[in-house]
Amino acid sequence: MTLPAPIPARVKALTALAPMQDVTEVYFINAIAEYGCPDYFFTEYFRVHRDSGVDKHILRSITENTTNRPVFAQMIGESIPDLVRTAKLLSQYPIAGIDLNMGCPAPRIYRKNVGGGLLRDPDKIDRILGELRSVVAGNLTVKMRIGFEDTSEFDRVLSLIDRHNIDLLSLHGRTVKEAYHGAVHYDLIAHAVQRLRCPVLANGNVSSAASAMSVLSQTQAAGVMVGRAAIRNPWIFKQIREALAGVAVSVVTLGAVRGYIDRLYRMQQVRSVPEKSRVSHLKMYLNYIGQGVDAEGVFLRDMRKAQTEVELFGICDRELLRHPDRVFSAEPYLGLFARPKCEA
Repeated sequence: MTLPAPIPARVKALTALAPMQDVTEVYFINAIAEYGCPDYFFTEYFRVHRDSGVDKHILRSITENTTNRPVFAQMIGESIPDLVRTAKLLSQYPIAGIDLNMGCPAPRIYRKNVGGGLLRDPDKIDRILGELRSVVAGNLTVKMRIGFEDTSEFDRVLSLIDRHNIDLLSLHGRTVKEAYHGAVHYDLIAHAVQRLRCPVLANGNVSSAASAMSVLSQTQAAGVMVGRAAIRNPWIFKQIREALAGVAVSVVTLGAVRGYIDRLYRMQQVRSVPEKSRVSHLKMYLNYIGQGVDAEGVFLRDMRKAQTEVELFGICDRELLRHPDRVFSAEPYLGLFARPKCEA
């Protein structure tokens, strides 16, 4: 297999779609590409433990990717022999590199000492990165946060990133315990940019082209990694490129958003699932999309009550096609949350 090219030093700002469990599957990756691809994609994480194999569903994000963009295979785990074994298996596929998840803030994950839980044990990180670096001939990348409960070990972990010649760091500017609450510490992302030899992608609250430009200015990062905002607005990567080029940023209308919803719905039709499950799955995306439809949250409120596809699409038509030329908000409206219990 031809090895992927090294990740370039900054000649332009890079963009990446953040790996999001149960979201960034092959259908969503291919759908996003229709609106303006990021430079890089990352898979959902492959869970790695003694009895794990290579998840065939996640593998499809690599083998059935039609975007013509590089895809990194992300792993989560703490068993060094099994991480090494899985990295070797994944390296047989056409991937841009191996990515280690050291940032997942879900309690059910970090309590197992994986994902963000690894940030409590820099000695373990040292051993993991050393072993992975010895077997990964191509790009080895890391996605992490600035600490677990605090940032006392941040500089030590950055030293390990340098010591093991990591090729790219995606850095979310909150601690694991901060999850998605409060301000993002862009000053610490800027600190990492200054300290490290490898490119750094700034992650956390990159919600629009305007906010991406602000984050890049504050951090001098090599690029931005966008997560939840890309669910709400798949045009965001195109808009960021336009902003970087100094041209007018594309305006998205409610009518265009209605077309995007149809695209999300069609991507489910290849799977034989009951209507109730299809409605629930589509609502997962609509919870984010609804943040930009109307400031009063009418769409979100009514959409969440819908039980059938007929009801759900009736609400979509009413709220999005009544004034199809109305502008879809570039930023989420204040006070509207896709996941109120997580983000309020």
